[in-house]
Amino acid sequence: MNNLVKKINRKINGIIWSFSFSGILLIVLSILIMWYPITLRVLVGVFVLAMACTLIYTAYKIWSIRKEIEKHLGLK
Repeated sequence: MNNLVKKINRKINGIIWSFSFSGILLIVLSILIMWYPITLRVLVGVFVLAMACTLIYTAYKIWSIRKEIEKHLGLK
């Protein structure tokens, strides 16, 4: 049982880091895109920024779900 929980925990950690890294990368990309004053680029930048925030929020929610599961199962 503990091995299964550890494997699931590692997978969830990988997903959290992946979403976090993608979100930060998209934030940097959106800033670079919005640097130019062309309207289309601003719209694309806002879209990329929204996607970055969504990925970071998803990573946070997955992390909080993992913490609740660990709390419920009494692992920590």
